Amino acid sequence: MDFYHEDNITIFTHPLIQHKISMLRDKNTGTNEFRKLVEEIAMLEGFEALSDLPLEDVEVETPIETCMTPMVARRKLAIVPILRAGLGMVSGVLALVPTAKVGHIGLYRDEETHEPHEYYCKLPNPIEERTIVVTDPMLATGGSAVDAITMIKNHGGRKIKFMCIIAAPEGLERLRTEHPDVQIYVGHLDRQLNEDAYICPGLGDAGDRIFGTK
Repeated sequence: MDFYHEDNITIFTHPLIQHKISMLRDKNTGTNEFRKLVEEIAMLEGFEALSDLPLEDVEVETPIETCMTPMVARRKLAIVPILRAGLGMVSGVLALVPTAKVGHIGLYRDEETHEPHEYYCKLPNPIEERTIVVTDPMLATGGSAVDAITMIKNHGGRKIKFMCIIAAPEGLERLRTEHPDVQIYVGHLDRQLNEDAYICPGLGDAGDRIFGTK
């Protein structure tokens, strides 16, 4: 088994995911390698997170004969990154399902209260017909994830999954409590938040490390 599953939470134990997360943690890992690792981890997590995508039989002509064979149903997947760090995970999921639509949710964190504030929301239409994968590398306090999912539900989204690379216990518990119907996928559960609401041991600011900013 390559993951631990309880209720609506899946925590991955796959050796490749753990190895790549350890590389992410290294402060000497440069922007280009960091970005590629985030994409690869998202792809590995997405393989499991998307295991229940609906299928439909389509007619295909093989070199031997015509047959009915299953393919992922159309208009069934939306990827919604929480800006900006969540963008780093999108290409990994798109590598699995290139036909997926991509929305965006913009939130920024108040440096004093650590609470998120919305500044942008654009979702594929019709959102209510889709499986929605919300991406954000870090689940720290849980505020951004909770608010983003609330926004999606307010727009009609129903089948929602949340995918992150590392999580703090505080954020994971908050997200599970406030959105018990959302499936949560976690690459690694870290120890705790510090007084500045950063995950420990963590990997620093994922957005800055993905985009090479400070």
